[in-house]
Amino acid sequence: MDNYLWIKALHLISVMSWMAGLLYLPRLYVYHADAPLGSDLDKTLQLMEFRLYRYIMTPAMVASLGFGIWLVMILGHSNLGMWFHIKALLLLGMFAVHGILGGARRKFANGLNKKSAKFWRIVNEIPTVLMVAIVLLAVLKP
Repeated sequence: MDNYLWIKALHLISVMSWMAGLLYLPRLYVYHADAPLGSDLDKTLQLMEFRLYRYIMTPAMVASLGFGIWLVMILGHSNLGMWFHIKALLLLGMFAVHGILGGARRKFANGLNKKSAKFWRIVNEIPTVLMVAIVLLAVLKP
């Protein structure tokens, strides 16, 4: 238990970093969907998307998961109620969004995106809804 607060803090920092990427990447896709293929804007957005996904989002996701598992190991399974199982299910949704955004990044990089800017505006809201539900479950433990 000595390191519990440090691990919890690192988990929260990792989650915030991951969420920043999950919220920002679809916003970049909104602009990218309207960028002409091969243009300077297209190339700039491809580079920004690649770096965000590869160097910020994915490491933050892995760290969030690792620190989260560590916290569960410290607390023990007996301290986790139904709220945690629902939170874990919603977390699977976050992993799915992460993977979908990664697939979309590859499509943009290959000039194969068929989705509109409006579509990406809607997708941009999904991580927010999941985050709100996860935080409420983690804090309120209903």
